[in-house]
Amino acid sequence: MMLIDPHIHMLARTTDDYEAMAAAGVVAVIEPAFWTGQPRTSVGSYADYLSTLVGWERFRAAQFGIRHYCMIGLNSKEANDEALAEQVLEVLPRFLAKEGVVAVGEIGYDEQTEAEDRALRAQLELAREFDLPVCIHTPHRDKKRGTSRTMDVIAEHGIEPARVVIDHNNEETVDEVLDRGFWAAFTLYPRTKMGSERMVAIARRYGSERMFVDSSADWGVSDPLAVPKTARLMLERGIPAADVERLTYANALAAYGRSGQIREEDWTDPPAVDQRMLYEGNSVLRGQQPRAALPGGREETLTIE
Repeated sequence: MMLIDPHIHMLARTTDDYEAMAAAGVVAVIEPAFWTGQPRTSVGSYADYLSTLVGWERFRAAQFGIRHYCMIGLNSKEANDEALAEQVLEVLPRFLAKEGVVAVGEIGYDEQTEAEDRALRAQLELAREFDLPVCIHTPHRDKKRGTSRTMDVIAEHGIEPARVVIDHNNEETVDEVLDRGFWAAFTLYPRTKMGSERMVAIARRYGSERMFVDSSADWGVSDPLAVPKTARLMLERGIPAADVERLTYANALAAYGRSGQIREEDWTDPPAVDQRMLYEGNSVLRGQQPRAALPGGREETLTIE
């Protein structure tokens, strides 16, 4: 089974995670723009971060046979530094036009402030301008009201629900999200938010239409193998294989495929992995011998002289 993790912060993960994910069947990842754990203090910090998402991280993933895509946006938490947020909103367009950008995201509400509302609305307009899907971060606190409010704002901006992924859903939000025609994504954390056991129950109740799962694995307590582990658990608990395939692969591809930047042939007919390649003079190997794919699926270890 091929798997996609459509919301994972790989910049915070190690190359070991890429290797483990590839071995577990993950063929593609999508990395939303996020905050780094402490406030950024200049627009240059954002520009460097976004440059990493569209550059180095794509290279690093490809070195382990995984296709990397990203989303570009100003996250809700950092929208409250209003002076800086205005500068960041000015630079976003140049990144939204880059190859491999599949959505504006993750954007939405955190504390549901006026500043967050202004940033959300500005970025919804950017999504319209660049004809990109949107990934919504629903707030951790007062989630139900914040989710409803977000969908109301999206409707005000004339964006069709089929172009919007509402992420971080739980049992109290999923009905309204699906009833209003949006994609419903579920973040799978080891002990908080939506765990694998709860996701099995939701899959059993709702099926797989317009729903998918992700790990959102970042610098905190999280699991980059949450998608393959949950896929396995769903199969073990009797969820039909067709539903599991949609929840862990096909629906994410359909939702973000509207960008025109992510296609199945990107990994079914990929370029060969060659770890001799460098990115701006840098390698991921740190002195290890590189591997390169050979015809017939074989690999060889190469010696650099």
